[in-house]
Amino acid sequence: MNAVEPDKTHVAKELKHDRPLTACRFDPTGKYAFTGAEDNFVVRWDLESGAATKLEGHDSWVRAIAFSPSGETVYSGGYDGRIMSWSAAAEKPEPVLRYDAHLGWIRALAVSLDGSRLASCGNDNLVKLWDTADGKLVSEFRGHESHVYNLLFHPSDGSLVSCDLKGNVKHWDVATGNVTREFTASALHIYDKTFRADIGGARGMAFSRDGKQLALSGITNCTNAFAGVGNPAVLVLDWESGKLAVQYEGKEKINGVAWGVRQHPEGFWIGLSGGGGGGWLYFWKEAAAEEFAKVKLPDSGRDLDLHPDSLRVAIAHADKTLRICELRAKPA
Repeated sequence: MNAVEPDKTHVAKELKHDRPLTACRFDPTGKYAFTGAEDNFVVRWDLESGAATKLEGHDSWVRAIAFSPSGETVYSGGYDGRIMSWSAAAEKPEPVLRYDAHLGWIRALAVSLDGSRLASCGNDNLVKLWDTADGKLVSEFRGHESHVYNLLFHPSDGSLVSCDLKGNVKHWDVATGNVTREFTASALHIYDKTFRADIGGARGMAFSRDGKQLALSGITNCTNAFAGVGNPAVLVLDWESGKLAVQYEGKEKINGVAWGVRQHPEGFWIGLSGGGGGGWLYFWKEAAAEEFAKVKLPDSGRDLDLHPDSLRVAIAHADKTLRICELRAKPA
């Protein structure tokens, strides 16, 4: 892998869409980036040519995107409560399976290590498990008392973890559907007494490469739930104990939400902020609560993913643009 220089991160490619983007993911092969948008489309972008292919079928915004381990199948989840599966590389992708999955928004999807199960969560407070072969419901996990914002399979043991609006984290035994542990990311939630509203939740979630830490990103120090006034933050939890290892925030208290988080193979964490303070990429490492590098983006970011080559990140922006950034200096 070529050397990375986070402080020299730059925009290498801009791919324009018709409406603001809501989600982005690289496929496992690294050939494509997929985005969700406010026009209800999933769009496949060829990273070399920039060619765009629209996947049509949702009736609302698409926030959740996931892939089979091989990358042959892409799954999308929308605010219409529907999950769809598609052939990722087909010339003109058509829905292979449709799941009428949740009442209300679907916020996140995750695929099991062997690809046989698809997990989903959303605004009906439920976590559901689906058979990827036929789209049938396998299990329904109850226990969250508020909207479920995110979920992930553990990269080693295949168990499932989910986080809700109030920062409650549940560790599920997939075989039994039982909650084996519960812990909290309370810094990512507040109840605003003025507006009588909760704000919070894990807007992004990622395990460390070795599975020993769980990172959750969102908003902290919120003073106005209606306007979303607060600061972006990433909480890194020790997976074995469930205790907070470090809470990453910026040196400058900008207004925004940390919409995504990923760990780089070199060990540092990448966080995306978007909101009233604009778009920013943050880079944190080890126990230092403040970033060692920060890069201003052209517009507010809404989602983040790290390319398999670990040199590029995809960022879905509110200004209708997918930006591919390289974590190194521009070529001479």
